[in-house]
Amino acid sequence: MQTAENNRQYRKQLKEALDNAFQRKALDNFAVAYRGIRVSNFEGIDRARLIERIGKAKDAAMARVDALYHQFREKAEAAGATVHLAASDAAANEIIARIAAENSCTRIVKSKSMTAEETLLNHFLENRGYEVIETDLGEWIIQLRREGPSHMVMPAIHLSRNEVSRLFTEVTGKPQDTDIEKLVKVARRELRERFVTADMGISGANFAIAETGTLGIVSNEGNVGLVTTMPRVHVALVGIDKLTATVADALTVLTGLPRNATGQAITSYVTWITGANPSGASATGRKNMHIVFLDNGRSALAGDPVFSQALRCVRCGACANVCPIYRLVGGHAYGHIYIGAIGLILTYFFHGRDKDKHLIENCLNCQACKEVCVAGIDLPRLIREVQKVVVHSAEQPFLPGLMAAYVLKRRRVFHALLRSGRYVQQPVTGNTSYARHLPDLLFKDHKFKELPALAKKPFRDQWQPAAYRPARPRYKVALFSGCLQDFVYPEQLLAGTEMLKGSRVRLDFIQAQGCCGLPLYMLGEHGAAADLARWNMANIDPGEYDFVLTLCASCASHMKENYPFLLEKQAGTRVNARQYADKVIDYSSFMLLVGESAAAGKNARGQKAAYHAPCHLCRGLGVSAAPRELLEIAGYAYVPHDEEETCCGLGGSYSFKFPEVSAAILDKKLGAVAETGAEILVTDCPGCVMQLRGGALKQGRPIKVLHMAEALQQSK
Repeated sequence: MQTAENNRQYRKQLKEALDNAFQRKALDNFAVAYRGIRVSNFEGIDRARLIERIGKAKDAAMARVDALYHQFREKAEAAGATVHLAASDAAANEIIARIAAENSCTRIVKSKSMTAEETLLNHFLENRGYEVIETDLGEWIIQLRREGPSHMVMPAIHLSRNEVSRLFTEVTGKPQDTDIEKLVKVARRELRERFVTADMGISGANFAIAETGTLGIVSNEGNVGLVTTMPRVHVALVGIDKLTATVADALTVLTGLPRNATGQAITSYVTWITGANPSGASATGRKNMHIVFLDNGRSALAGDPVFSQALRCVRCGACANVCPIYRLVGGHAYGHIYIGAIGLILTYFFHGRDKDKHLIENCLNCQACKEVCVAGIDLPRLIREVQKVVVHSAEQPFLPGLMAAYVLKRRRVFHALLRSGRYVQQPVTGNTSYARHLPDLLFKDHKFKELPALAKKPFRDQWQPAAYRPARPRYKVALFSGCLQDFVYPEQLLAGTEMLKGSRVRLDFIQAQGCCGLPLYMLGEHGAAADLARWNMANIDPGEYDFVLTLCASCASHMKENYPFLLEKQAGTRVNARQYADKVIDYSSFMLLVGESAAAGKNARGQKAAYHAPCHLCRGLGVSAAPRELLEIAGYAYVPHDEEETCCGLGGSYSFKFPEVSAAILDKKLGAVAETGAEILVTDCPGCVMQLRGGALKQGRPIKVLHMAEALQQSK
């Protein structure tokens, strides 16, 4: 599939992918199975420690990549190999073509290599008249179909056995069965002659070990062994990010790579190659071995204080395995060459802004990729940073971002617009609490859920501070309302604060507080987001409070994770931002801290309650147990479901940019909840309430969606 040139074309590709029933089923089955398999294979391993070790080893290698390259070259050439360094993808392809010409090679066999995909090596060599055959089954299949890989580890996961059977029938000229084992035998039979007659074998490598000049290759099919041994010429194309200092560092990565990629403790084959090995096909009796290191922007990345961590990537593909978007549309609609969250980042640096400008917007910021990354890459942050660069390097300014920045930074203007909106909205609400009569011109793709109306009276106009002034307070707390709960769902804040009446909590609500800034951060307007961070810290002094309490998981996560990052380079303010972030706490955690008596209720009477974990709570803040514990304290019968910690599909403005994908994610979530037989669905984020409640109402599902504060109040 060709990478879209505009947003309309990109959305068309997404719709086509959503309509591919087999692909959706295959990816869904894998996503569900992967969760359990991966967890079981990490049992007994200190995963946090392993991630730290891998990250440190990769960072240390990239900090001295030039020295490691020269060390590797010295060792490898002493063992009979020839080492090259290519500055660009074009240079790498030219080097490999020259090696083929100098050695009179015409037939080439390849093992799977994402670096070769990056340089479009097959196309280059074929245009020069060489016969190039992929030998790994999945890669051979997509080569025959003239496609790119749809996954870094499982390139043909999107295809059914029937499609492969028809393809093999066409290739062999004979009818082929749909039995998978028989299809594998067909591939082996067709490829066997290629190995015997090939002049050159091309491979990638997972490791290039400087201390020994050794290449390490991880595979499951074993064809790489034939590719690297049978032809008289072997060329390994390796990104300089695969350089590692020692065998021990390589083995550390190997501990995590297969577990994270496919849920295996170890892959079927791990091949180690040092220098030019004996070769019966060579006139000299030794393999003619070349190692081509590819830079292609990696050196520049290594020197960048933010983006350098992208070079930690071990190409396990796990960020795609857990991505709710990839799970629905697959790699061809969610990548250019590199797939998944890391692909959204690397595409910009390796293939340019035009290839990435639409892909980079297709991120929910659910942080599942960050949680699963075995190298500890903060993928969501890097995606947002790339988006910022893309937005500000565009020829035309991004007007929605500029307009949002102008309005949100001016609190009085913003709040005045929201207040006046309750009058303007009357024609579309019909005096209900939902916007039921939205024009098709603007909202025809957004009718998969009911959208809430603005509240008649915002929370700030209903706040009564006198009720929260205990004589001897145990905690002094600043309440951060968030825009959505202040002006759309004030009942959530009222329920939450009501639960604290009579407690030893002094609760302050500072009227001058503004938007947390997350919408601007997501739009790439990081400067304006930093301005809002400074504004809120100026009005809520962390030195005066024990906690900054918010009932919005998204606001909490943004203030805790991003305020220090946005203000990192500003002396003084940086310290204040870290102090502020340390004081931020979510509602469920705070209610447990206050004590069980504040949450305990009697009216729930064992009512079945399912829970949806907001992405920014369970991953952004690392809060998982507290909400479920609260539900049980409140008297609910908590019923778990398989999709509890997957995204609801809102993602802030994502739902409006990509409504088809958002609707499909929402439908899967609500379906999983319905299977539990729950009467209510509880969550800790007003955005999730908007998505889930609106979807449940639209689909006519008999389930009541509540914020945790409402659920606790209802149980009293």
